[in-house]
Amino acid sequence: MPRALFERHLHELKDELIIMSSMVEKAIARAIDALNHLDFELAEQVIQGDKKINQHRNTLEENCVALIAQQQPMASDLRVILSVMSIVTDLERIGDYAAGISEITLLLRDDLPFKSFADISRMADIGMEMLRSSLKAFVEKDEKAARAIALRDDEVDALYHKVLQQCIAYMSQDSKNITAGTRIIWVAHKLERIGDRVTNICERVVFTTTGKLEELDK
Repeated sequence: MPRALFERHLHELKDELIIMSSMVEKAIARAIDALNHLDFELAEQVIQGDKKINQHRNTLEENCVALIAQQQPMASDLRVILSVMSIVTDLERIGDYAAGISEITLLLRDDLPFKSFADISRMADIGMEMLRSSLKAFVEKDEKAARAIALRDDEVDALYHKVLQQCIAYMSQDSKNITAGTRIIWVAHKLERIGDRVTNICERVVFTTTGKLEELDK
């Protein structure tokens, strides 16, 4: 394969990765919107949309394998391809978290009274900001930005513990709140895991640029 053609395929991989990231970010936003408004139809749409995210992951992985097979890439290019394969796994799992939040929303249909917590939305906003920035850092090979993004996981963790305490207080007010409160804790946990997955992506940015695998924000 001529070098120019190989580089074009590599660029196309990155473009498809950005598309997948946008799909995942949209899924998170829609899942939180469905939760906050108890929009069960929207929740169902998020769950069904997860299939497209999974399909996109499979296509990207197949393209990575094909590119490796067609040309034995040099070390720096191989790191990019291997990182794409790793990142799509994290993106697919984040998509699963969005679908999981929507599944919890459907459960809340029978668990009223329900209280919305502002910090849930804040966790989602930070997670989406981190996700968007981490993909930008990957495309631009910006190691410094990746390290800074990973540090924001501490913000997500702090909000998770805050929501946990709020839910405990909410449940202690009335035993009728226990089921709904528990399920909101499940939502918060999924959002906390998004921060962890984005940290994984940031680690791949560092690997792509330096050749070293490091644990960030640990």
